[in-house]
Amino acid sequence: MAKKYIKVNAQVADTVRPTVAGADRRPGWNALRSLAARITTPLLPDDYLQLANPLWSARELRGKVVEVRRETEDSATLVIKPGWGFSFDYRPGQYIGIGVLIDGRWRWRSYSLTSAPVAGAHRITIGVKAMPEGFLSSHLVGGVAPGTIVRLAAPQGNFILPDPPPPALLFLTAGSGITPVMSMLRTLVRRDRLAATGGEAGRPATDVVHLHSARSTAEVMFGEELAALAATHPRYRLTVRETGRSGRLDLGDPNALEALEAVVPDWRRRQTWACGPEAMLDAAERLWAGAGIAEALHLERFAVSRAAPTGVGGRVTFARSGKSVVADAATSLMDAGEDAGVQMPFGCRMGICQSCVVGLLDGHVRDLRTGIEHDPGSRIQTCISSASGDCVLDI
Repeated sequence: MAKKYIKVNAQVADTVRPTVAGADRRPGWNALRSLAARITTPLLPDDYLQLANPLWSARELRGKVVEVRRETEDSATLVIKPGWGFSFDYRPGQYIGIGVLIDGRWRWRSYSLTSAPVAGAHRITIGVKAMPEGFLSSHLVGGVAPGTIVRLAAPQGNFILPDPPPPALLFLTAGSGITPVMSMLRTLVRRDRLAATGGEAGRPATDVVHLHSARSTAEVMFGEELAALAATHPRYRLTVRETGRSGRLDLGDPNALEALEAVVPDWRRRQTWACGPEAMLDAAERLWAGAGIAEALHLERFAVSRAAPTGVGGRVTFARSGKSVVADAATSLMDAGEDAGVQMPFGCRMGICQSCVVGLLDGHVRDLRTGIEHDPGSRIQTCISSASGDCVLDI
């Protein structure tokens, strides 16, 4: 799959936006933009393109919320129409970043794509579960209005369904961990891989066992669709564990292991994709490693495990912008910069994609996950680093 990346060197600011992906495939529009750039100086072509269509931009990916569809009381599917430059050749299981303007500030988070990638499509969907501590997730589920223009980051992530998929799969999900797997299931259905005889020019059918945990059946995201899928596709078997009655699936507990053996007796021979709470994933890692099949387990973690905050933070100076702000030891440098009005580079905002890396010119910063301090001259990830005393960033 071809991707477009921002390439940064010492002579280019980390916040410089790339040429819009796909511009080379639409030379007519590219020529129009070039003409607009010459006749509208000193204004940017974007200032005029937005008047024609708010989804047209040379500087960033944009999208429009078309529909907010409730899945459960505290979760929803957002249907989004991406603007020019969005690539629909993402992989099932990947996520995107979405930015929403709230009270004058762009708030960003990453959410799994739940739609199957289809060339020529005009819509994507993401699954969002409102979290008590999640301001943006609650806003998206209960407050964002259709027609809202959002910013998008390109799809990314390595928790993906290979093509062709393995002949035998196990999906182990809990809560909102179902969201990346929905893209995988919808892709398998679209390719007719769950039919009794298989699709795609006679390739063998894919056998899928899916063990999902939720507090109750009413709290299962995409519950009706999953039930219909199990009823109509013989190669897909679904088991829902109601944790409100049966307790959490603790893979470190011998009794839970017996339950897994009962539902999926051949789990050791299946490629497994697991997404859910940290405790579940940690236990799965230990179980699969103990069985000598660690390579058969693929994990997606929604949260960054952080070390306990230490130190007192400090003044963060953003050298190129000339701005500075005082931040405590628990605040990421990315959040500190955005609070100060600095256009920070971003991607997953989880320490995975490396899109937020900038140079540390002076002082020290601390990795929020490990507690390790970085010295001047380092390249640091702003989304998972905090000030450890006064520091200066090259942005």
